[in-house]
Amino acid sequence: MTKKWISSALMAVPMLLSQSAIAAKSDLQQPTGGTTPLTIERLYASPALAGSSPRGLKLSPDGQRVTYLAGRSEDQHLYDLWQMNVATGEQAILLNADQLKSDELSDEEKARRERQRIYGQGIMEYFWSDDSQALLIPASGALYYYAVATQKVELLPTGEGFTTDAKLSPKGNFVSFVREQNLYVLNLKTKTLTALTHDGGGAIKNGMAEFVAQEEMDRMTGYWWAPDESSIAFTRIDESGVELVTRNEIYADGIKLTEQRYPYAGKNNVTIELGVVNISDQAVKWVDIGQEKDIYLPRVKWLPDSKQLSFQWQSRDQQTLDLRIADLRSNDSPQIVIKEQSQAWVNLNNDLYFLKKQPQLIWASERDGFNHLYLFDLQGRLIKQLTKGDWAVDEVAYIDEKAGWVYFTGRKASIIEKHLFRVPIKGGKIEQISQRSGMHAPVFADNQAIYLDYFNSLAQPPQISLHSSEGKHLAWVEQNKVDKTHPLHPFFGLWQLPEFGQIKAEDGQALQYRLFKPTAFDATKKYPVVVRVYGGPHAQLVVNSWSEHDYFTQYLLQQGFVVFQLDNRGSAHRGTKFEHVIYKRLGEVEVNDQKAGVDYLRSLDYVDGDNIAIYGHSYGGYMALMSLFKAPTHFKAAISGAPVSDWSLYDTHYTERYLSHPETNAKGYEASSVLPYVKGYQSGLLMYHGMADDNVLFENSTRVYKALQDEGKLFQMIDYPGSKHSMRGEKVRTHLYRSLADFLEKQLKQ
Repeated sequence: MTKKWISSALMAVPMLLSQSAIAAKSDLQQPTGGTTPLTIERLYASPALAGSSPRGLKLSPDGQRVTYLAGRSEDQHLYDLWQMNVATGEQAILLNADQLKSDELSDEEKARRERQRIYGQGIMEYFWSDDSQALLIPASGALYYYAVATQKVELLPTGEGFTTDAKLSPKGNFVSFVREQNLYVLNLKTKTLTALTHDGGGAIKNGMAEFVAQEEMDRMTGYWWAPDESSIAFTRIDESGVELVTRNEIYADGIKLTEQRYPYAGKNNVTIELGVVNISDQAVKWVDIGQEKDIYLPRVKWLPDSKQLSFQWQSRDQQTLDLRIADLRSNDSPQIVIKEQSQAWVNLNNDLYFLKKQPQLIWASERDGFNHLYLFDLQGRLIKQLTKGDWAVDEVAYIDEKAGWVYFTGRKASIIEKHLFRVPIKGGKIEQISQRSGMHAPVFADNQAIYLDYFNSLAQPPQISLHSSEGKHLAWVEQNKVDKTHPLHPFFGLWQLPEFGQIKAEDGQALQYRLFKPTAFDATKKYPVVVRVYGGPHAQLVVNSWSEHDYFTQYLLQQGFVVFQLDNRGSAHRGTKFEHVIYKRLGEVEVNDQKAGVDYLRSLDYVDGDNIAIYGHSYGGYMALMSLFKAPTHFKAAISGAPVSDWSLYDTHYTERYLSHPETNAKGYEASSVLPYVKGYQSGLLMYHGMADDNVLFENSTRVYKALQDEGKLFQMIDYPGSKHSMRGEKVRTHLYRSLADFLEKQLKQ
């Protein structure tokens, strides 16, 4: 959730950029199909409107099988494991979830899934062995081993208690997992179970990722196998210094008191150590991560020789990120190989790859203003910048050392689309591999340069196809064509595609927008507008992408609303100049840009400029509050879902990245809070929140409730017993969207 400063309130309608300057163009064609109106009850019912949209997509390391998780037609959230033979194209169920244990999950696993944004039942994750001969399948705290040759599934003897974060060792000889805050390995041949750590419990956790690592750093694990299976690197965290919060999770049938170590902004984080435990004798060698203890350890990765271990060291203020390498054969201090620095913050990514055929590494950096790929030697000397330009790399998809290619996804072709490209490892011309307009998320086999393309666009629900390394289409895994048998077909003839465009921000930077016109649009009429917003960093809404969040948009279009979305400054994939403008002052620039969007809307003849609402969830909920409170002449109404209202209530890693430490930026924290602007509120607010939210705590909303009540301000609120931050579940979402639609009808049409 972020925001900043805009120019004068008297600013004229923002200058439109010429069509020739708009990179946000696409070759989308209007969908065809039936003209049955959407109902809110149908949006998230089974079968899914998107049709068959498998998740957990993988290629076996040998490239011979495609595996994926598919929801059942009668229950889209109950997943079985399926496979496709690459040679024949034959598809069949590999493992029925009914064969596995389906008990209640542990609290630790529930929390981990919430951090992963995983929702569903049955088989939710699985792992291939490196030789492609076996699969490890965690389910309800138990572990199952599936042998491809025998097609039999075996319940592994993991002892009493729930397992979490299970992994197959690189050569397939062991299974590792965490139980009761200690790290274990199971020898698959002898079935011998060995505890590698013993002091876990209470505030001590071994092999586990701390809260901010999971929620903010995209690090869901706390241990890593050496490639030769000789050792495991692991973190040991001590949470005793982190504030212990007794949090109420309010359910329909009672209140659950939960104690949680929550690192509020400006308060203590965990202390962290990095160890390497030998599998044969359980001896532990501790890695020197430096004298400063108030730091983050966002990434750990072995080098191919299994004798050197890299880790990324991040300062508390996140303005410095080091890549350090420790030689475990010596007692020397780890060497700083690469140092990234910023006067704002350094973004994390997952793109560190150690080459096997030469002592070099590939590293992603925003040092030139955009995220690009660089080739270094192991001493940190730059060999070559592999990509460059005023566009961003998303991530590395595959490295083919034999053929000499680095495959990556990025925004080189269009800011609103993600495509697959490749560049020679030694540097050279970038080649575009994917061609269709939309979003491409490739999944490569570990040992073959073939890939699965998880593709979608505004006009096409997710499709999965198999491709050669040059992009040639080899086979469909799931074409998901919206024909007469597809769940979406009865409604697809009314599906509306947006217009894309740009306006200028006050500093001259281009702001991308997309505008959906109502069904049966009549240019002579005036339409109310719903501005759907997120607005925070590391997110982008204005894309040519399929999203279930757009189902409610389509419903609103059929009810006669215009829906508008604009990616304000601070949003993702536009470079550091575009993003860093929000530093130390959230809720200012972002609101100004959304106001500029409203000024543009009011220049359109078919827009009812007096009836514009703003709606968002999470950071978008924060944006909705700030926009209504600070710009009541622009927004008649707002819907705020699960908002951060006071940044002192949010966690260290996220909040301090953008606002710095409260002790050094007290005025910035005050200006970025919703609460000082409550007096500016006039009318037209609906807030909702999950009453068991452990990410944006429910207290964020109750503080706003109390402040509004103290001011005698009238507003509406809907709170959901037992719901977490993501507001999952068909019944919850149906009630929520019915409520939001009713609110918008009354606020903007009556």
